[in-house]
Amino acid sequence: MIRVHHLENSRSQRVLWLLEELGVEYELVVYRRDPETMLAPASLKEVHPLGKSPVITDEARGGRAIAESGAIIEYLLEHHDADGQLAPPVGSDERERYRFWLHHAEGSAMPPLVMRLVFSRLGKPPVPALVRPLGRQFAKGVEQNFLGPRITELRDFWEAELDASTWFAGEAFSAADIQMSFPVLALEGRGGLASAPRLQDFLARCRERPGYRKAIERGGEFSLG
Repeated sequence: MIRVHHLENSRSQRVLWLLEELGVEYELVVYRRDPETMLAPASLKEVHPLGKSPVITDEARGGRAIAESGAIIEYLLEHHDADGQLAPPVGSDERERYRFWLHHAEGSAMPPLVMRLVFSRLGKPPVPALVRPLGRQFAKGVEQNFLGPRITELRDFWEAELDASTWFAGEAFSAADIQMSFPVLALEGRGGLASAPRLQDFLARCRERPGYRKAIERGGEFSLG
């Protein structure tokens, strides 16, 4: 039995979606964020030393804990996708694209999006009121000179790639699309898809999948604005 330690409104939603696509039975353990800091509760450190989500434990293998989105996806496909339904064949061009997107999502896509979220909070509590104006000015400069151009570059790259194929790794849906869904959803939550029709279509097709809908039913809706 796979146990998913699911932090509300987090990357771990992708793990639920993957398990639903694979038809693997799993147990859901839900953790709530601290309402003031929005951080994960300390109880997650009892599962994995870093205390972050996503993390799963495989009860069939002595409660082994696996953390990090990409590692979890590879683990679940290795043990629960013998038919290769969610990964292109080894040695194919699609497999090379699949590997790239599986790692690009967290390696290149999410860091500037997370930075944007962090800097956007510099002018708000719990930052002391006296330094909030300075925080807002600093955040504005970082957005204009670094984050904005970098995120636009990423968005345009994703849009062009989806012009070349139906899904990120090729014509077939794969776990790479599940992995990439989070940065695209994060960008959508900040109003960043207005000029990206292919990315909008990508999300629409993701949301139509029964596995996605079941994951949302069990884990809750995303709210990434």
